[in-house]
Amino acid sequence: MARIRVLAEELTDELESPTLVEGLPGVGLVGKIAADHLVTEFGMTHYADVFCEGVPQVAVYMEDDPALHPPVRLYADAERDLLVLQSDIPIRPEAATELATCLGPWFDELDVLPVFLSGIAREKSEEVPALYGVGTDGARSRLEAADIDRPTETGLVSGPTGALLSNAVSVGRPALALVVESDPQFPDPEAARVVIKHGIEPLVGIEVPVDDLVNSATEIRQAKEQLARRMQQSDEESTQARPLGMYQ
Repeated sequence: MARIRVLAEELTDELESPTLVEGLPGVGLVGKIAADHLVTEFGMTHYADVFCEGVPQVAVYMEDDPALHPPVRLYADAERDLLVLQSDIPIRPEAATELATCLGPWFDELDVLPVFLSGIAREKSEEVPALYGVGTDGARSRLEAADIDRPTETGLVSGPTGALLSNAVSVGRPALALVVESDPQFPDPEAARVVIKHGIEPLVGIEVPVDDLVNSATEIRQAKEQLARRMQQSDEESTQARPLGMYQ
């Protein structure tokens, strides 16, 4: 049965039209790295467990903790009016449609503004990864207010994040997406840093320390490489943005 099991009900009344940062695994694991960093850096509270149709029925456990958890969870920080959707596993696009249907009523009930994260494959260079934002009606003004660039090419967002965005478009739900240039082969903490500093910070109005993210880039890549390899084995599971080309 599809449901969201709230574990910290006392936080619900403290959240006022919160912003949700989505961290499903995708190209460069940008969303995953950024979401994990927010949860850790702010010591966010494990707010709810997500039991939606299509989410693999597996249990996960954490280092030095015997407790079992579902693979998709929500974390909350009432002081910052911030939510994070964290996933420890890839979500297939067909499952993401069910996930969107499951999460949608909850988004509406709490007046949540979801911010979806996606990498667009670009070979690494010395340049800072470029970032741009897109969104649905009722949310795009937030991008201009945050001074986030518009897209410089025509493209699409595929994978589970694409399915979630498609659902937002179809039902007229306010939603935003941040797209950043990312390493197509390896976890990319630098792209996650750009998303946090130039996307999430101005949108949410918070300051996020990223020194640990930058200084521990090698360790982060090593920790995420197994998941990255799983993502590469099945492109259809990978959240990513990609250019369409002029005549496609």
